[in-house]
Amino acid sequence: MYELLKKDGQAKRGRLHTVHGTIETPVFMNVGTAAAIKGAVSTDDLRGIKTQVELSNTYHLHVRPGDQIVKKLGGLHKFMNWDKPILTDSGGFQVFSLASLRKIKEEGVHFHSHVDGRKIFMGPEESMRIQSNLASTIAMAFDECPSSVADKKYIANSVERTARWLKRCKAEMERLNTLPDTINPHQMLFGINQGGVYEDIRIAHAEQISELDLDGYAVGGLAVGESHEDMYRILDAVVPHLPENKPTYLMGVGTPANILEAVDRGVDFFDCVYPSRNGRHGHVYTNHGKMNLFNAKYELDERPIEEGCGCPACRSYSRAYIRHLLKAKEMLGMRLCVLHNLYFYNTMMEEIRDAIEAGNYKAYKKAKLEGMSAI
Repeated sequence: MYELLKKDGQAKRGRLHTVHGTIETPVFMNVGTAAAIKGAVSTDDLRGIKTQVELSNTYHLHVRPGDQIVKKLGGLHKFMNWDKPILTDSGGFQVFSLASLRKIKEEGVHFHSHVDGRKIFMGPEESMRIQSNLASTIAMAFDECPSSVADKKYIANSVERTARWLKRCKAEMERLNTLPDTINPHQMLFGINQGGVYEDIRIAHAEQISELDLDGYAVGGLAVGESHEDMYRILDAVVPHLPENKPTYLMGVGTPANILEAVDRGVDFFDCVYPSRNGRHGHVYTNHGKMNLFNAKYELDERPIEEGCGCPACRSYSRAYIRHLLKAKEMLGMRLCVLHNLYFYNTMMEEIRDAIEAGNYKAYKKAKLEGMSAI
């Protein structure tokens, strides 16, 4: 159940109650594609850096180790030793990202595994069964994420099929949640709005899926190559047509600036690989902007990545030491940068929630954006 606690303009401060605990929103979900955050980050680490939700990938876990194996081991929470909420994406994004390896039909999508080339079929029912085996807190509906440069006719047909698939997802999820051997019979289902950069298709689809009374609604297909201006334009158009009394999730987004702008447009769930991916390459986020710790100017810099930061890296190590680790290709360097970045994102979400509660979100956003452009 979702509680809308406060609005400040369009910005929402909410609370989603789940079987695995309460999620305070707006929230950034930390991405652990194969049931682990890349960069040698453990679930104990996640608890220490204010992580509320971990996100794992349905397709990747289906390929390896196999969702049946995860089910036999008690589900994803037990498998990875994580007692807070987990969201699993549906495999729909892989329909987009593995375009050269797939064939889309009405019943679903025929894939070739990116690992060993074996044939895989995934449709709405298969995606729901895999996610039920994983026993995540929130399952995502199976959709097609069309390319941002696809023509309007293709996108219109794709969205119509995604709408038909959503009804199949809902029916299958309801069936699975009644089975006696289902690990999480309280699994939630979020639907996904698609439509490329076409406002009319997006709005019509949003109104159509809102009628299904799902647990939450995502806006998909907005981190696939379109401009930030297009992203914000589509959010301005579509979010008012999604239920205000349900969570709104912008998939795969994004930079701190993207998040700040999207919160201002009514979005309250986010995920992105940026903080962990950038961290593994020595790029760290601060309130003054993004830093590249490989730069020679940090060679003798005894300060932490950011003064006053409470993350494990900043509490114990200098920029100079972390730079040395990165240059020496020591895994600890990557790990510390990833921990710092995730802590930065999770702390920013705390600040966002506080600002909305205080009714000064616009001023907070302006100050935050100005500060982050200082480097």
